[in-house]
Amino acid sequence: MRQSRFPLIVTILTLIFLYLPIIVLFVNSFNGSRFGGIWGEFSLKWYYRLWSDRAIWDAFWNSMIIAISSTAVSTVLGSLAAFALYRYKKSGLQKVNYGLIYTPLILPDILMGISLLLFFVFLNIKLGLFTIFIAHTTFCISYVTMVMLARLQNFDFYMIEASQDLGASPWQTFTKVMLPILAPGIAAGALLAFTLSIDDFVITFFVAGPGATTLPIYVYGMIKFGSPPLINALSTILILTTFVIVWLTHRLMGEETA
Repeated sequence: MRQSRFPLIVTILTLIFLYLPIIVLFVNSFNGSRFGGIWGEFSLKWYYRLWSDRAIWDAFWNSMIIAISSTAVSTVLGSLAAFALYRYKKSGLQKVNYGLIYTPLILPDILMGISLLLFFVFLNIKLGLFTIFIAHTTFCISYVTMVMLARLQNFDFYMIEASQDLGASPWQTFTKVMLPILAPGIAAGALLAFTLSIDDFVITFFVAGPGATTLPIYVYGMIKFGSPPLINALSTILILTTFVIVWLTHRLMGEETA
């Protein structure tokens, strides 16, 4: 019986719809013309201008500082939260704890941004890089916890007891037994948190103050008032960086399930 080609056609059209704008953006980043609708010549001048734009680099370093610091904190707290949730899952309070972890995942970004803004205003905390760091850590913890919970499904806690029976100290058990087994999950959660932090716009837009411009916010300003060719070049670099991070995350997650 002949199979229908309709699913294949729908799949191809969906892929074209998703990736054609990215391809157009990538091609226009090498377009020497100032106007994207007209092809001038192959040129790298927009990348050279991007390299010499001080404001972009300031926004980039702000994003990196926030992404690295929030990733570090959320990875530690998220891993500990996942371990506690899995280890003591029979506790009566765990349903409440699961609710607290899941809430940032399902809450719309705009509501989370508004609620965090009102919280900082209520506490009279000056908006800036610190408030962005707190906001990013808040939602990154949930994602790290979910990744670590998936990793802990295959973790045998009898290995900890066996290590202790053999005379290992708590530190030796952690560094020589637990950490090597959980390392791929921790790395995958950290990469996911880093990607989410460096790409975030909505929440950052609400909690950022004067002088605390991150790269996504700066790109938004460039779209309204700046140069479209520079945006194409910058977006191409961000897309390639994101693809590499996502690939590494999938690679690590694949090693976990192998």
